[in-house]
Amino acid sequence: QVQLVESGGGLVQPGGSLRLSCAASGFTFSRVGMSWYRQTPGKEREQVASISTGGTTNYADSVKGRFTIARDNAKNTVYLQMNSLKPEDTAAYYCKAVRSVYLQRDYWGQGTQVTVSS
Repeated sequence: QVQLVESGGGLVQPGGSLRLSCAASGFTFSRVGMSWYRQTPGKEREQVASISTGGTTNYADSVKGRFTIARDNAKNTVYLQMNSLKPEDTAAYYCKAVRSVYLQRDYWGQGTQVTVSS
């Protein structure tokens, strides 16, 4: 079955960096687009970054120039490198495997918490 397992979250000071990982299994990873979302209590989940099967990336305006999404198809893993972190980046971060002809619906990981605080 499809599984997405995020890791790499934690507590970091403002200006610091973290790298999130999302290990995928149960589907042909190289043929599926992947995204990172984040959510804070009381707010809707928002897309942070996405990467297509061909490597095309998109970012929310709030993270452009600070976050980088990348994928390693050999390791079935998508990453989110987060630099220059701000307190407003504090959220639960989720990866998503995007529905396509190779994946019948969207799948989500369980999330990893990122807290930016001094």
